[in-house]
Amino acid sequence: MEVSHRISHITGGGSDGWDVFYKARRMIAQGVGVTELTIGEHDIRTSPAILAAMHNAAMGGHTGYAAVPGTPTLRETVARRITARTGVPTTAANILITPGGQAALFAAHLATCNAGDTAVYIDPYYATYPGTIRGAGAVPKAIVTTPDTAFQPRADTLMQMTKGAASLLVNTPNNPTGIVYATETLDAIARACITNDLWLISDEVYETQVWEGNHFSPRSLPGMAERTLVVGSMSKSHAMTGSRVGWVCGPENVINQMINLATHTTYGVPGFIQDAAEFALKQGDNVEIEVAAPFRRRRDLTLQALSRQNIVRAVPAQGAMYVMLDLRATGLSGEAFANALLDAEHIAVMPGESFGAAAAGHVRVAMTIADDQYVDALNRLIRFASGLAAQ
Repeated sequence: MEVSHRISHITGGGSDGWDVFYKARRMIAQGVGVTELTIGEHDIRTSPAILAAMHNAAMGGHTGYAAVPGTPTLRETVARRITARTGVPTTAANILITPGGQAALFAAHLATCNAGDTAVYIDPYYATYPGTIRGAGAVPKAIVTTPDTAFQPRADTLMQMTKGAASLLVNTPNNPTGIVYATETLDAIARACITNDLWLISDEVYETQVWEGNHFSPRSLPGMAERTLVVGSMSKSHAMTGSRVGWVCGPENVINQMINLATHTTYGVPGFIQDAAEFALKQGDNVEIEVAAPFRRRRDLTLQALSRQNIVRAVPAQGAMYVMLDLRATGLSGEAFANALLDAEHIAVMPGESFGAAAAGHVRVAMTIADDQYVDALNRLIRFASGLAAQ
């Protein structure tokens, strides 16, 4: 007996992109001290006030089956937040609460793609994107961007590559690059979706982490609300990564169908976790600003450290909790550099190739440790790269 092709080929038959991460974790398990700059896990934990709200909700009895679409009050709270931030009228009927952003991405592709349909995404990409598409039964197709355009997709390429596709997945602020899509890019995305009649899946989980410019949801562009599914999450905005609570925002008729999907898959999110998420959102913007502040600060520290040399260069770090570093001057691939850095300096970063072909020769650094430790690790990385470039 064998498992299904859909499951066995989620990674496309190759690496899932996490080899350096797994290697670092094996070293740690063996007692080796490793500085981890790999995954997007906050170095602070969920606020005690949010945990208290979760505890009180659980002790108050909200531990049974919760409403599958999400509690009415959380759906309403998310809808009001989206209306206020985007100007697009949004109600609870436009919201499905999901077990985190990853489940929302999977559900969105199941909702928009039939088996065998082409689902387009932008390279570089978050490592789970192609596998999510394959798991939904669709065929992943990458639009490869380039460093010389700061990894922003070109309008002509978007129009050409989305012909015949069922969906287009975009992510801004972007993981792994830290790029915030320009207005011209978002306009081009909208034109391609409307002209080629496809769904847009907009991953906006980093919307609260913008260091330059402003976050702009493509759902708010003319003609896009009826063809856009927005993925949101409490993980990054409120440091609730382990609580697994997110949402999909979309047209009411699509959300109704996705509720049927949730009934047959996740069967909802625990009520006490939803109550905690509702409490967190009702605390206002200051909480989100506080959670984002360390990454804004470390982004500035990164630019200061890089300004003193010219071997390691940063992709414009406009948002998110990462910085993408261009290491092509060392002559190594991102994967070779990351492995060499781990072996020599015991610093773990993610190779650019983990996120697609476009980021070859780069590494992604998660700004997720204390400032002094982060600056020390960054300076060691720069010295290591400079030594390689001098050979």
